[in-house]
Amino acid sequence: MRTRRFTQLGDAWPAGLGRRLGAMLYDGFLVTAIWIAVTVVHLMFFRYMLGQSPEDIGATACDVWSLRIMLVVFVSLFFVFSWTRGGMTLGMQAWRLRVQTREGYSLSVTQCLIRCGVAWLSLLTLGLGYLWVLFDPQRRSWPDIVSKTQTVVLPKG
Repeated sequence: MRTRRFTQLGDAWPAGLGRRLGAMLYDGFLVTAIWIAVTVVHLMFFRYMLGQSPEDIGATACDVWSLRIMLVVFVSLFFVFSWTRGGMTLGMQAWRLRVQTREGYSLSVTQCLIRCGVAWLSLLTLGLGYLWVLFDPQRRSWPDIVSKTQTVVLPKG
């Protein structure tokens, strides 16, 4: 995928923790919807394609782990698609945030996958990777630092 240079580079400033959390809350609703849809399809597959009885669905490690993997993969695909397309998810749009390279370009798929992986790690450490914004002079989170990107606030209008 070809990267493109964003506009409003001089007017943008590093995003603080509050805006990031606001965007995460909004995106949390989208993630929940994605998880519900994936779970319904997963259940229907095991029930109707594999013929499992309702009582047996989710009883084996295969059932459980296949669902967990699918949930992570589909949410990661949502973020990769959003970040490569325009640098923002729907929640980021609402809070006027954009993720971009340090030079102001759209992210590569590799950078997005790195961001996703480090984002999961940041959440698993009780949000420490995002709280890092409070201590970093450039207001970078762990996903920003490791993927060599930045999350910026766009001006109004």
